[in-house]
Amino acid sequence: MKRREFLKTAGVGLAASAIAAPAIAQSMPEVKWRLAASWPKSLDTLYGGVETFAKLIGEATDGKFQVQTFAAGEIVPALQVMDAVSNSTIEACHTATYYYLGKDPTFALFCAAPFGLNGRQQNAWFADGDGLKLMNEFTKKYNIVNLVGGNTGTQMGGWFRKEVNTVSDLNGLKFRMGGFAGRVLQKLGTVPQVIAGGDIYPALEKGAIDAAEWVGPYDDEKLGFYKVAKFYYYPGWWEGGTALHFMINLAAWEKLPKSYQAIVTTAAAYANVEEQARYDSRNPAALKRLVAAGTQLRPFSQPIMEACWKAANEVYAETSAANPEFKKVYENLIAFRADQLLWWQVAEYAYDTFMIRSRRF
Repeated sequence: MKRREFLKTAGVGLAASAIAAPAIAQSMPEVKWRLAASWPKSLDTLYGGVETFAKLIGEATDGKFQVQTFAAGEIVPALQVMDAVSNSTIEACHTATYYYLGKDPTFALFCAAPFGLNGRQQNAWFADGDGLKLMNEFTKKYNIVNLVGGNTGTQMGGWFRKEVNTVSDLNGLKFRMGGFAGRVLQKLGTVPQVIAGGDIYPALEKGAIDAAEWVGPYDDEKLGFYKVAKFYYYPGWWEGGTALHFMINLAAWEKLPKSYQAIVTTAAAYANVEEQARYDSRNPAALKRLVAAGTQLRPFSQPIMEACWKAANEVYAETSAANPEFKKVYENLIAFRADQLLWWQVAEYAYDTFMIRSRRF
């Protein structure tokens, strides 16, 4: 190649590079978010999802988009993280939305509702039904957009200092209970207490509460509940599946390039799958350890389950009559539940029941 032609070609290449470099820089801006969780770091299933989310975003953007994570109480109290997102104090949080039913009971329907959907059904409702669309419509007035970010699966019924054999045993019981189920149990005389995860053990130990529910064997073992309450009941009818969410400040979300929004969405989806997989994988061994340590497993009696079912439907009817937004979401959810239960009865339940009955080891 002649010298003049080489310089001309090189000049074109340099010019192209000069144009391309700013374009790339603009598409990968420096972004720093703060994310507060409702969980202590000791709960590696719950807080682990937060760490996974932040790690994936950082790696996918070569460190251009950094999400600094904070455990419960580090910068925001555990049960106030959504408020901090709403008022733009922080950009994001990871939480259970039923903590905010005091603002509006509709929040509970997006997390866990008594006799509601199980974990897989919730993922179907959010991803392929109307769940996430309804949720984002609802939280727009709070300046929040949501991404599903985890699920505990069906939870246990909690730890009790004394046996609960009859419906009357629920009367006067001081029960650490999150979410909408507290209102259901109030109809049966129970006194629900909303207490953050890290504060449950001392309350149970001192007798300030008579019973407490959290999640299931793996997390409950870490929190040490078996040391101060020996009766472990099941199932957690109030949380057939507990969906957790990354709640993001709407203005912060809208400032992101589309590529970053896609990365955040993908990171949340991975964290969602990972969290439930961890619970499903780790709960069996934890349950064995708890029983070996003296924990006594107890099923809720059929009369208790039926009384709770009746009370739940009464609360749903009362709340729907007073709250149009709740009614809209609830009716959508129970219609979805009806179809899901039909399918579960035909395939999932029939298969699982046979396999459980055939278990040899």
